[in-house]
Amino acid sequence: MKLATLKRGGRDGKLVVVNRALTHCRAVPAIARTLQQALDDWEACEPQLRQVYEALNSGAFADAQAFDPEQCHSPLPRAFQWADGSAYVNHVELVRRARGAELPPEFWTDPLMYQGGSDSFVGPRDPVLALSEDWGIDLEAEVAVVTGDVPMGASVEQCGKAVRLLMLVNDVSLRNLIPAELAKGFGFFQSKPASAFSPVAITPDELGDAWMETRVHRPLTVHLNGALFGQPDAGTDMVFNFAQLIAHAAKTRELCAGSIIGSGTVSNKQGGLQGSSIAHGGVGYCCIAEVRMYETIEGGKPQTPYLRFGDTVRIEMTDAQGQSLFGAIAQTVQPYQASV
Repeated sequence: MKLATLKRGGRDGKLVVVNRALTHCRAVPAIARTLQQALDDWEACEPQLRQVYEALNSGAFADAQAFDPEQCHSPLPRAFQWADGSAYVNHVELVRRARGAELPPEFWTDPLMYQGGSDSFVGPRDPVLALSEDWGIDLEAEVAVVTGDVPMGASVEQCGKAVRLLMLVNDVSLRNLIPAELAKGFGFFQSKPASAFSPVAITPDELGDAWMETRVHRPLTVHLNGALFGQPDAGTDMVFNFAQLIAHAAKTRELCAGSIIGSGTVSNKQGGLQGSSIAHGGVGYCCIAEVRMYETIEGGKPQTPYLRFGDTVRIEMTDAQGQSLFGAIAQTVQPYQASV
């Protein structure tokens, strides 16, 4: 099943069911007006939403409206919880190597996670906004899950069953602001602006065999200014699966329905700069920082610039037949101008 939120009907938008081909959709106010409302009563709403989905796919609704990702907000325009992990330890290891630091052994057994701002996500076609290019604007292409209610101390098995939906995310980072923030010993805040999620959230069954052990085994494709920048497999080298990440988040607190847990930047182990880029036959990258790490390790300093105003980013995942699963995140980097 595929669900989206249109930018109408208030701050939390209007829930629509979208057909598998991402061509048509239908509002379902009699079932739930918003995605959060559906998640709050998932056991009752999910079967009704699925009936609409099956009817859409069969062409039963003559009045179904065309689905336009340009009109979409993130599936959850705001959420009670957004916690982002770092399940791809290869990415963390590269970051530390670039500055000459060793990777603590516990990073392989205990996930990294930070709590991000969740009060104002942006739509999948909205711009990436910043006041200055000097902040070091970077994309981070990831996969995320949306949970149902999770009790404190839930087992990994329980947490796997709590996955309701999956999305893609561009978890923008302001790299040049990160060092000073982390040096304070209190984590990210200013360096993590609003994230954008895919036009559509999908139930795990839409992935078929690609959903195994709560990992998504499909390439995540990133285009930068129209050129292929990365296509690493999201299931490969994911040290901590989503069930483990949810269990980590729920160790000391309950998670309410609608909590979002991110995978962290998708990253595959590769053979250095010359073997990792698309141009040299590698799978490329899901963030600019990673190629800059390889450049620093092998050449002493980074060469690839961070995002500049006017740059475009596209993040997408397809099934084995080439059909887009979530729709594409397609954003342009623009200077922020406050509305008066």
